Amino acid sequence: MLAKTKKKARPTDKLLLAAIYGSAGIAVLLLLGMIGFVFFKGIRVVNWQFLTTVKSVLRGTVGIAGNIVNTLYLVVITLFIATPLGVGAAIYLNEYAKPGKLVSAIEFTTETLSGIPSIIFGLFGMIFFVEALGLGASVLSGSLTMALMVLPLITRNTQEALRTVPESYRTGALGMGATKWHMIRTILLPSSMPGIVTGVILAVGRIVGESAALLYTAGSGYQLPRLTGDFLGNLKALVSKATVEGGSLTVELYLRMSNAEYDIAFGIGCVLLVIVLAINLLTKLAAKKLKAVG
Repeated sequence: MLAKTKKKARPTDKLLLAAIYGSAGIAVLLLLGMIGFVFFKGIRVVNWQFLTTVKSVLRGTVGIAGNIVNTLYLVVITLFIATPLGVGAAIYLNEYAKPGKLVSAIEFTTETLSGIPSIIFGLFGMIFFVEALGLGASVLSGSLTMALMVLPLITRNTQEALRTVPESYRTGALGMGATKWHMIRTILLPSSMPGIVTGVILAVGRIVGESAALLYTAGSGYQLPRLTGDFLGNLKALVSKATVEGGSLTVELYLRMSNAEYDIAFGIGCVLLVIVLAINLLTKLAAKKLKAVG
C-alpha cells in the first residue's frame, strides 16, 4: 500500500488564494455599498403616490407611473420584435447554414453590433426611425432601436444554448423519420429553452437600463394613456401610446439629475435597482426550473 502523502501548500498558492477571496470580497462590498448608498439617499421619496402618479405642478405630484408604463411598453414591443428574429437567426446559423464566408460574415456582424456604443444606436435610430421613416420621437422608435441593440444578445445566447444539445438528439430524431423542422421544434428548442430564456431576460435588463439611445428616439414624455369605460376606446388609447413620446425610468432619472432634483433621482434609482435585482433573480429561477423540467 502506498503511503498517502499530504501536499504542502506553497506560500505563493496561499497568496493567490487570498488575492482571489479578497477580490471577490471587494466586488461584493462595492455592490452592497452602491445599493446601500442609493437606498439611503432615495428610499424616503419612494411611496405609493410616487409609484402611481405622474409629474404635475397643479397637483403637486412628482410620480413616475408614466415612466414605469413607458418602460413596460419598451420591453414588450422590443421583445416582440427582437425575440423571433434573434431565435430564428440562431436556428439558421446553427442548424441550416453551412460553415463558410456567409456564416462568418453574419457572426462577425453580430459580434460587431454587440460592441457598438449605445449612443451610436441612438443617433442611427434618430436619423432612420425618427426622421427618415417619419415615426417621430416615440415609444415605437425607441423599441425599434432597442431591438437592434438586443438582437445580438438574444442570437448569441440562443446559439450557445442550441450547441449544448447533444448531437445524438438530432441524429436519433432524424433517424426515426422526423423532418428537420419537426426535430428543431419538438426537441432542440425545448431542450435549449433555459438558455434562450436567459438571453431574453438579460435583454430585458439591457432595455430597462438603457438611457442614451432612448433619449434620442423615444423622447421624454411621461403621461399615462387616458382610459375610459369603453373597451374599444381603451384599446385605441393603449395602442396609440406607442406612437407618442415616452421616457423610460432611466431617461427620467437623467433629466431629474440634470435639474438638480437629486432626491427624486435617487428614488428612481431605488426602483431601478429593485427591477434589475428582480430580473437577475428571475433569470436564475427560470433557468433552474426549465433545466429541471428538461
